[in-house]
Amino acid sequence: MVDARQQFGSRVKSLESKKVRLAQGYYTTIRADGLVVAHPARRDRQVPTKLLVGLVVLFVCFKGFVLAAIGPTTYDARLTILAQGTIVEQAGAWVLQADPVTQALARKLGPVFRG
Repeated sequence: MVDARQQFGSRVKSLESKKVRLAQGYYTTIRADGLVVAHPARRDRQVPTKLLVGLVVLFVCFKGFVLAAIGPTTYDARLTILAQGTIVEQAGAWVLQADPVTQALARKLGPVFRG
């Protein structure tokens, strides 16, 4: 009797969790016996392209703000120090290099920080 009760409890728990997953989307299939069965929708694990583009734009803007705030001489000096460090620091120095977009943004922001 106890075993039957435990099986019933686990079945109810399984059905409740399936109900929660089905509420987030589902698709249906028809089994060989004609029964229509709902399955939880598969989740895409891909990072949205807009998110990646937004992060890149935000990072370039951050570099531009820092370059405008501390000036190109200080910025290059700090990158030189960073480039002499570990592999991770060298990678960071490579990523933080002042590209043309960053320099143009820094020139536009320069009067804001120095004015």
